[in-house]
Amino acid sequence: MTTPAPWERAARGAMLLDSHGRLAPTIFAEMSALAVDTGAINLGQGFPDEDGPADVLETARESISRGLNQYPPGRGMPVLLEAVAAHQKRFYDIDLDPARQVLVTAGATEALAATLLALVDDGDEVITLEPFYDAYGALIGLARGRHVTVPLRGAELQPDPDELRAAFSDRTRVVVVNDPHNPTGSVLDDATRRLLVDLAVEFDATLVTDEVYEHIVFDGETHVPLATLPGAAERTITVSSGGKTFNTTGWKIGWLSGPADLVDRIVAVKQFLTYVNGSPFQPAIAVGLGLPDSYFAGLAADLQHKRDVLSAGLHGAGFGVSRPQGSYFVVADAAPLGVDDAAAFCRRLPDLAGVVGVPLSAFCHADLAAEYSSLVRFAFCKRVDVLERASSQLADLRL
Repeated sequence: MTTPAPWERAARGAMLLDSHGRLAPTIFAEMSALAVDTGAINLGQGFPDEDGPADVLETARESISRGLNQYPPGRGMPVLLEAVAAHQKRFYDIDLDPARQVLVTAGATEALAATLLALVDDGDEVITLEPFYDAYGALIGLARGRHVTVPLRGAELQPDPDELRAAFSDRTRVVVVNDPHNPTGSVLDDATRRLLVDLAVEFDATLVTDEVYEHIVFDGETHVPLATLPGAAERTITVSSGGKTFNTTGWKIGWLSGPADLVDRIVAVKQFLTYVNGSPFQPAIAVGLGLPDSYFAGLAADLQHKRDVLSAGLHGAGFGVSRPQGSYFVVADAAPLGVDDAAAFCRRLPDLAGVVGVPLSAFCHADLAAEYSSLVRFAFCKRVDVLERASSQLADLRL
């Protein structure tokens, strides 16, 4: 068992809109609270347990010492705006005006919130893939939009092209694309990316891409932003953050980029959310974005190894195991263990094995949840010794 870190207690407050549009605690919050209460190994919540690069951390310390402790500029410090633009050019050959086309936010979640509140009106339809990161449903509800989902199915967890086409209508205003995908770890194939752009053009919809796992892609593959596809740049808001890439999830430094007119609309909303945030952390993340290629390659290789350690442990414990192509997460099927209700199983798992996971159904609407009723999401962004200990405890699981 592990002693819970103090910040894990914040997970108790996670919220989501229920089927009646009311805010209600999610099972995600319940599972994280169980980790705190039982001292179980928390593989339910996606935050690393190791610090990020020394240069990034030291820059934050120096920034505090130099007095960068007051409000930064509303759009973000120029050093970070310029670093984001340079990063997009370096990795994806995307040209951005840092002063007009980039906005710093309080993590990717605020970027998504400000974007949806700026672009979605009452009754507008917002398409996401399903399962979906739990904030999407809540944010769409807060914007008074109608949430339309396209399920991920099959061994590769890709959307069916016909179902994707059918999801679009004259009311479609925004398509939120999470790639690499949380919670499944899947990465979109080229045909799906192209179809998403073609449909967005046909229906005059804005693409909003959640790319926080952009540097966490495995098996020699590379991330392909939708904004790089023909016809996409002029209608795409790209969202990312430093938390996952630099093991600084608590700093909440995110950003978005895209056409200047859309960014201006989002700025008008963002100023009434957090206004600004994280002065001493913005130069630090700027340093991170400029780290050499070896850092980014090493990050992906390290997490790929951790994926393989936990996957082997889950397989040895009798689970069916997916092979995620990116992100922090592996999906395990508990059906071979005789489990047909992953939510009930996850509530028992801390006592049965001293490990916490999250049922995949927690990321679905009720209609689709039944299809994923035996599936559990586990996070592998932990130290290898923690993953090995979790694997050992799961191997002793007896139902």
